Amino acid sequence: MPQSGLVSISFRELSPEEIITEVKHAGLSCIEWGSDIHAPCCDTENLQKIADLQKEAGLFCCSYGTYFRLGASNIADLQKYINAAKILGTDILRLWCGTKSSLEYTKEEENALFSLCREAALIAENNSVTLCMECHNGTYTDTKEGAIKLMKAVNSPSFRMYWQPNQFTSEEENKQYARLLSPFTKHIHVFNWTETSRFPLGEAESLWKEYLSYFSDNTLLLEFMPDDNISSLKTEADALRRLIK
Repeated sequence: MPQSGLVSISFRELSPEEIITEVKHAGLSCIEWGSDIHAPCCDTENLQKIADLQKEAGLFCCSYGTYFRLGASNIADLQKYINAAKILGTDILRLWCGTKSSLEYTKEEENALFSLCREAALIAENNSVTLCMECHNGTYTDTKEGAIKLMKAVNSPSFRMYWQPNQFTSEEENKQYARLLSPFTKHIHVFNWTETSRFPLGEAESLWKEYLSYFSDNTLLLEFMPDDNISSLKTEADALRRLIK
C-alpha cells in the first residue's frame, strides 16, 4: 500500500515541530522537507533536530524537496543537498531540471543539459540516492514529451521523476503524462487545482482514482491545502486515504 504524507512547504509559516505534530495528528506517515525554509542544506544542527523529532513522532522523511535547478545551480553544490538528505533519513531528492520549457531549448542547449543531468545521475549513483525531477512549468519536464526524452537520454535508475497534474492543461493531457511517465516515477504530489483556484481533494476523488490507476505503490504527498489552513490537513488526509483504499 502506498505511503501517504505531506510536503512541508505547504505550511512555510509553521515550524518543523508544528508540522510534525499536525502530520501525526492527521494520520500521515511521512514528510517531504523543503530546503528553502524548514531544512536548509547547510544547517546540519537543524537537520539533525528534525530527524530526531520525526523519529520520536513515529514519522519518517520520504524525500528532500530541494530547489536545486540543473542548468542553473552549481553542480558542485549537489553534494551538500545529498548530505542533508541523508541526515534527514531519505535517499530521494526532488530537483528542478532546466531553466525554461523543453519547447524553447535549442539542440545545443538540450545536449548540454542532458550531459549535465548524466553527470548529476552519476553523482547520485555514487552516493546511493535518487534524483527526481519535478514536472513543473518553466522547466524541461513541463511536457510529457520533454520528460520522457530526458529520462531516455539520461538512462539511469538514479535519475527519475515526480508526477503531479498540471492545472493549466486538460485532464486528458495529464492522464497521458501519468501513463507515459509512470515507470519512471517515484513520488506523486497530490492536490486539486484548476489554474489558480484550489479545491478540496475530496471533490476530485474519481479523477484522482483514474490518475493513480497508472501507478503502483508510489508515495503520495499532499501539497498545499485548498485554503492554506493547517486545520484542513486532517480532511485532506482522510480524502487521500480514501484514494489509497
